[in-house]
Amino acid sequence: MSSLNVNKRGAYRILFFLDGTRRTLYLGKQQQSAAEEVQRQVDKLIQSVELSLGFSPESMRWLASTSNQFKAKLIAVGLLQLSPEEARKQEDERKAKMTLGRFLDEYVASRVDVKPATREVWSKPVKNLKDCLGKDTPVADIHGGDAEKFRLYLVERGLAKATVHKRIQFARQFFHAMRRSKHITENPFLEVKVASSAGTDRQHYVSPDDAQRILDVCNPTWLVIVALSRFGGLRCPSEVLSLRWEDVNFPEGRIVVQSPKTEHHEGKGTRTIPMFPELLPILLDAYEVAPKGAVYVVEGDYREKSLTPKGWINCNLRTQFKRLILRAGLTPWERIFHAMRASLETDLMKSHPLHVVCAWLGNTPKIAMRHYLQVTPADFDLAKNPVRTEYNTPSAQNTTRHTADTSGPDDSKNEKSPEKQGLCPPVSATVSSMQASETERTGFEPADRKNRSRI
Repeated sequence: MSSLNVNKRGAYRILFFLDGTRRTLYLGKQQQSAAEEVQRQVDKLIQSVELSLGFSPESMRWLASTSNQFKAKLIAVGLLQLSPEEARKQEDERKAKMTLGRFLDEYVASRVDVKPATREVWSKPVKNLKDCLGKDTPVADIHGGDAEKFRLYLVERGLAKATVHKRIQFARQFFHAMRRSKHITENPFLEVKVASSAGTDRQHYVSPDDAQRILDVCNPTWLVIVALSRFGGLRCPSEVLSLRWEDVNFPEGRIVVQSPKTEHHEGKGTRTIPMFPELLPILLDAYEVAPKGAVYVVEGDYREKSLTPKGWINCNLRTQFKRLILRAGLTPWERIFHAMRASLETDLMKSHPLHVVCAWLGNTPKIAMRHYLQVTPADFDLAKNPVRTEYNTPSAQNTTRHTADTSGPDDSKNEKSPEKQGLCPPVSATVSSMQASETERTGFEPADRKNRSRI
């Protein structure tokens, strides 16, 4: 029923099959006669388990003479089961031995469903918890006072209120997992409250005029990066540097955005946005100068340096972008790339329904309301006029200098239409005119690089 093997170091092991699965019971170094006796007893256990019979008196006496360590080996290979009392005792011992550091390390390693970037984010609160509460502290001994101690520890380090709030949230998540695993009976972080601002003190509205000032000092690569961030609402660097030319549909005026941040959620790997008027001329120019066979809209070292095994990082993008902001005569703001997306979403909300804007930007209404939408100077200007209070009036659209509606209003009713005020004509008009001129030369098909000759 089983076979006895010995390696070059004199360590024995018993090989056998149980429930169709090959099992191995390691005996270690010992005399051959002792190993053969263990094999004989194991054969009896195998027979009893396979036939669902109770152990014989001989087997019971032999089991009683074995150590707890060897019994654990028998349990691991399915030849022995603990009684309910023994199981509870062993579980209590396991809980008592579970330390904070060990649990956190095991929990992070077990979460195969999260991205490497998430693990990198978790590493900071994990380190904070180990440093503050002690990695060798039994989790069963951690109480509400320790949770409050951890909050004060973060505050003492001079971290921003939003950072303290987020790390308390992570700690609450970790200890919630401990409670689900029965290591603790209640979560000590449930009573720890940290007021979290919605980030309004860190928000900044980047007006179309300011965006144009930045575009005016950009080289061709940064021209695309800034435009995709402010007038396309793409996350930078992940979505900007993931955009491929095959995702840019010039004839239909649409762009398929690859979203590495949300791709692990079902149906959230991509989203489709309109070819907003400000984007079209910039992308057309970038296409014209792109090397033949180029895959990504933004080529060069940025993608290679930003995409790391731990996920997307900003590399030196933030530093370089701040230089461009200063060169444009502006003062750098906090969360510089996030502000670009938030500014576009704020503009779009003035002329489109919330669910449409959130679908284009790739966030939820709750997140949009809490972290993206802002009050702009144009809102105060509109409030001065008691007659025109709706955002979709021509005056409101002219004030914001943004038109996401590709059809555009009737020019005969409004000589200063948004199309004339904005950075670029509407997509439909531009595409039509470009098609007329390009067809004569090349047969306007920029989406198909193979069939288009270089000019």
